[in-house]
Amino acid sequence: MESYDGQRERAGHAVHGEGPGPAGMAGLSLPYQVAAAVALAVIGLAACLHVAVVFLHVAPSNTLTKEHGAAVDAWVMPEFEQNWKLFAPNPLQQNIAVHVRAEVVRDGGRRVTPWIDLTGEDGAAIRGNPIPSHTQQNELRRAWDFYANQHGDDDRGSGLRAELSERYIRRIAMDRLEDHRLGGRIERIQIRSSTTGVGAPPWSDEKMDTRPFRRVLPWWTVTSADLPGGVTGGRGTEVAR
Repeated sequence: MESYDGQRERAGHAVHGEGPGPAGMAGLSLPYQVAAAVALAVIGLAACLHVAVVFLHVAPSNTLTKEHGAAVDAWVMPEFEQNWKLFAPNPLQQNIAVHVRAEVVRDGGRRVTPWIDLTGEDGAAIRGNPIPSHTQQNELRRAWDFYANQHGDDDRGSGLRAELSERYIRRIAMDRLEDHRLGGRIERIQIRSSTTGVGAPPWSDEKMDTRPFRRVLPWWTVTSADLPGGVTGGRGTEVAR
């Protein structure tokens, strides 16, 4: 048991502020205080710089953006891209998946592979990954949007951008097929999209058609130009000659 005098002494220390030492940075030694102050200053400066660069990115064209536009875009794109989809009155209510299949030739035989879900593969790579790559998140999705916006329902496009969008989606498909080791020469590929409406929540009376709608593109004969590295930079995928 603590004596009466001991209790009085402890109470006197508390009254005169002689309890536990100071908390926070004041409780650190001088070197640690300096390091913490420097770290806070660097974080604050980086935050201010980021906000300023993002502001310049979304601001109307001005002298600074004309002079330093490339540097601003390099910092913002693609991780900090700004757009208005969050505030859209009718946000996207569909899931769109891109599939590909290939016609493979080997030893005089010819076979067509099953449909390969490229979007599903990207989703599997993203799921559970705290820092998924921009390629996994956006490359295929944007390539398909690019193609769909440049071509009508009959898959006919006009202009250089339509041709560019077709070459782009073909190269991405060939790049992904390299990982599947199809066991022969890829002579042709075919791409399709599968669009499925997102069902309404349980509390909503809205009726949504959730049946998949498929858009199947024509078969494309693969050439050396469809390789990811171009005619001279391909990484070994066999193509028709």
